[in-house]
Amino acid sequence: MNCVVCALIVGDVMQTEQKKQAAADVLFHYSQFVMVCIGEDVRPTDLRLHLMKEVSGMPTSLKEPRQAAASPDSCGEPSSSGTMKTEIS
Repeated sequence: MNCVVCALIVGDVMQTEQKKQAAADVLFHYSQFVMVCIGEDVRPTDLRLHLMKEVSGMPTSLKEPRQAAASPDSCGEPSSSGTMKTEIS
């Protein structure tokens, strides 16, 4: 009986560690996304709105007013999930 209890405890600990790692991964990817946005002069209010929309599942995109007007070819827009979103202006 003690072995069953120990196995359940170990399973719970492993599941908790996996959840912690997943949360750390999301935070790491989002911090990279925010740093790119800061480098691209995205307004903090747009970042907050983007995050609220993304968390709630609503479609979202950040505009690149300076870069889109300055360069004829646009590069991909990073997502906080770590993937690149492309948008044709």
